[in-house]
Amino acid sequence: MTTITSGLHHVTAIGSNPQRNVDFYIKGLGLRLVKRTVNFDDSKTYHLYYGDTAGRPGSLMTFFPWNSVPKGRIGSGQSTTTAFSVPQGSLGWWRSHFAEIGVDSSITTMDSVEERLSLRDPDGLQLDLVASSVEDPREPWDSASVPAQYAIRGQHSSVLTVADPAATLEVLTGDLGLQLDSDSGDRFRLIAGAGGAGAIVDVVADPRAPAGLTAGGTVHHIAFRAPDAATQLEWRDQLVDRGYDVTQVLDRQYFTSIYFREPGGVLFEIATDTPGFDIDEPLLELGRSLKLPPWLEPTRADIEGAVATIALPRENNPASDPLEA
Repeated sequence: MTTITSGLHHVTAIGSNPQRNVDFYIKGLGLRLVKRTVNFDDSKTYHLYYGDTAGRPGSLMTFFPWNSVPKGRIGSGQSTTTAFSVPQGSLGWWRSHFAEIGVDSSITTMDSVEERLSLRDPDGLQLDLVASSVEDPREPWDSASVPAQYAIRGQHSSVLTVADPAATLEVLTGDLGLQLDSDSGDRFRLIAGAGGAGAIVDVVADPRAPAGLTAGGTVHHIAFRAPDAATQLEWRDQLVDRGYDVTQVLDRQYFTSIYFREPGGVLFEIATDTPGFDIDEPLLELGRSLKLPPWLEPTRADIEGAVATIALPRENNPASDPLEA
């Protein structure tokens, strides 16, 4: 392959109650809602994007929240854990913070480099906060709920669980350009470029794991970065030539996307870094208003009548007045 990824772009998961989702990810994790739009394939439900101040690639976690969604099953063929990067020495603060808001968490030490705090979101999605001895230089969103000295810097890594890792590893290395960094027998760490937070994928081989069921509390797909549309299109051609069933390029307004499923069952997306989330609202106003693509604007009244009302916490836009929409 002549095109390779520089790391993770975003992770998209399925939630239930949108207000509960907003409260947990803004107040609980201290992320910023950088875009409130709808699922372009099902415009009667939201697509909520959380990230750092500007929603930079590599900081993003997104959700499709359906109130009536059944509970899914985390298992083989899925991204089973989403990990965020936090400063070294901050996990004690995080554990106290989660205890105060009624969220169970537990600290586990993987090795001398990484310490992890594991928890689940209100829908049961598995999350880790990773404090690494390798400094993450990315600037966080400084929220009222989570001070900057403890705050999430962005994505750290994603764990993929598959029955047989061989073909999945081949896709990640041969088709996405990641490199094998370590191998402990049933766990493989791959890195993009020089590695570091936001450029790590862990593949876990577990032939006994139940097949994952994609519904509430599970990851729908993970997305890798492409710098621009021209590179993405070249990449698509190469993947098609190698026999993958790849979607056409899809306009997501804030980036463009292609999707394909790797042999282990995980749905992959390749998303562009551009144009970004400030193309239709100012940086200070990100997330306040429901934004629709041009082809859905004629049905705005119907969409606004169908989606649930969300009360956006004040800390998401501290320079603005509170807003319900």
